[in-house]
Amino acid sequence: MTTSGSPWGLLTARGKVFAVLGVLLVVAGTFLGYEDVTRVGLALLLLPVLVLLLMPRRPPRLTVSREVTPQRLTPEERGEVEVRFRNVGARSAVYLAEEHLDYQLGDRPRYILPRMSTGEERRLRYTVRSRHRGAYALGPIVLRQRDPFGLTFRTLHLSSRTELLVLPRVVSLGDDRLRGSSRGSEGEMPQMIALHGEDDVSIRSYRDGDELRRVHWPATAHRGELMVRQEDRPARRRAVLLLDSRADAHPGTGMRASYEWAVSAIASIARHLVADGFVVHLLADETLRDGSAEHQVELGPLMDTLARVQPEEDARLDRVAAAASSFTSGGVLLIAAVVAHDDAALRSLASVRQPGSRAIAFVLDPARFGADQGGSSPTDRPTGVLADAGWRTVTVGPHTELAQAWVSLRQVALGRSA
Repeated sequence: MTTSGSPWGLLTARGKVFAVLGVLLVVAGTFLGYEDVTRVGLALLLLPVLVLLLMPRRPPRLTVSREVTPQRLTPEERGEVEVRFRNVGARSAVYLAEEHLDYQLGDRPRYILPRMSTGEERRLRYTVRSRHRGAYALGPIVLRQRDPFGLTFRTLHLSSRTELLVLPRVVSLGDDRLRGSSRGSEGEMPQMIALHGEDDVSIRSYRDGDELRRVHWPATAHRGELMVRQEDRPARRRAVLLLDSRADAHPGTGMRASYEWAVSAIASIARHLVADGFVVHLLADETLRDGSAEHQVELGPLMDTLARVQPEEDARLDRVAAAASSFTSGGVLLIAAVVAHDDAALRSLASVRQPGSRAIAFVLDPARFGADQGGSSPTDRPTGVLADAGWRTVTVGPHTELAQAWVSLRQVALGRSA
């Protein structure tokens, strides 16, 4: 907890006028011999002094906690925040409390915090709502105290903060399941793992403790070493979602920004694929830094990450593409949301696709997003750099419907062989 400083700084403009005018009247009355003027000056001077002396010297000892319902919001959804104040010190005074919020969450709530005895708790509630995804801070809380005469003004800061996440907009992509097949390798032997799933039975080298009844004799004879069956391997399909986070590539602002379209697309596709049984990896500059790109990500943490991501000045598409290449050698479904900003970066992404993997891309047209023009359609001519490398692409603008673009891409991707 922090508080405002010197006694002079605690006086309001009215209090400072009283003090200065009181000093002038005392001096003038003393030198001119007017006792009544001196008395008036003393009264004006002593009033703010007395108020300062009667003001509590020690700041209150309050703890603050918050509970947000629901814990994760979606754009335009209202959430209720309950703030709990608990007095762990001596009896507190009456304060005007103001919660600091991001302007996108609405007006800053203000409320009267009454006197609280030691151990007493007060609960206050307010609502928040945001049109945009993001990670927003609730707090700190500022407590203000004024005396009845308006001569003093004290400010206290309760430094407690709570993070509120507003998840990206998610669009339903229908109930159709992805089908198809593609060959890759994973583990000891080639597996059919891209769009049809991993085999239920895989072969690996013998390890101490393995049961001899699991020995796979044909593979043992072929490899010249003991090989065993591993039958507990679940059938899963793997998808890699790639997000282009280059700040210099993404045009537009607000909800019409190309980056927001890309984040919403990745979030919608992730939910669709997870419901379809896919193992999902998210590749973006942020997940490369924290190391989560290498691991399967559950839908909840993935949505939390997408709520926080922002365009970055030092983001590089070739760096994300290089990370994707370690997955495509095993046969995966690669889906990218990328800006057609420069051909060199697109070539680095195009080269990632390998035989045995399917690669599809939403190519964001910077001219359309920058001009915020309508009429873009998922049937527009795809970007040649990616298409020439075997990618299935669709060009999108700020008014392109994601569900329509997805259906168009899916039909193209599944209607032709890889």
